[in-house]
Amino acid sequence: MILPEDRYPHAPLPFRPRLTWPGGARLAVWVCPNIEHYEFLPAQQGSPRDPWPRTPHPDVLSYSLKDYGNRAGVWRMMVCLDAHGIRGSVSFSMSVGDMFPEILDGMLKRDWDVFSHGLSNTRYHWNLPEDAERAEIEASVAAWKRMTGKQLRGWFSPAASNTLVTPDLVAEAGISYLCDFYHDDQPTPIRVRSGRLVSIPYSMDLNDAVMIGAGAAEGADFLRAGIDMFETLYAEGATQPRVMCIALHPYIMGRPHRIRFLDALLGHIRRHEGVWFATGAEMADWYLANHYDAAMRA
Repeated sequence: MILPEDRYPHAPLPFRPRLTWPGGARLAVWVCPNIEHYEFLPAQQGSPRDPWPRTPHPDVLSYSLKDYGNRAGVWRMMVCLDAHGIRGSVSFSMSVGDMFPEILDGMLKRDWDVFSHGLSNTRYHWNLPEDAERAEIEASVAAWKRMTGKQLRGWFSPAASNTLVTPDLVAEAGISYLCDFYHDDQPTPIRVRSGRLVSIPYSMDLNDAVMIGAGAAEGADFLRAGIDMFETLYAEGATQPRVMCIALHPYIMGRPHRIRFLDALLGHIRRHEGVWFATGAEMADWYLANHYDAAMRA
């Protein structure tokens, strides 16, 4: 078994060979709507965690607050990204494609990228035996192939419930990039039992579910944090290009009183030169072609 601390080379960022992005960009920005499904009465799988701890089941309030994202919030978020000409990279619960085919159609029409967030965000992978987790990952790959005819490119374990063998199983399934590690401001290679896998920086800091969903902040705080993050990474990117992730949830940032803060953040970023609005697959392909082999030798 490859332990987490052995999954990627220790390479202090200031001492690495210089990363390049297409067109000489100093910062790659990817916008990640989490379009998820939370089962109303989920079967317990992998972990005793209760997704609806507020009251004895059924917790209609909590379920319906999440369901708002797929009924209303996601459409408002699509309009916002359209206005800025930005393609989303969606952390996607595969069950949404069957339950809400209009959402799938809207994503495909916009040529949005997709990385799987499992079948449902209430089907945790913690403590699953390897064969059971493999079956869950393969089910996501098969679902995306059935819905689109395409190979699934990315993976983010549902509710961040990855196991010690998740990277190996993801690479085994033909997936190119992983969002289960939060260790860097650049892509990094991930050591796996076979194949090649890239970690793309995903954000648990600039993440509306962590900031706003936990009740510690509001839309204006998200905007301020986003601008602060951008300004630092953009300045640093002049010498060593970086990645910025904007992690969103339609049931949170898609609310009518918050969408203007997302619009303002994207507008601020777009006023700067040298920014590449990329998808996860685009970053993974560029890194695999231009930097992966050298980084693995580091």
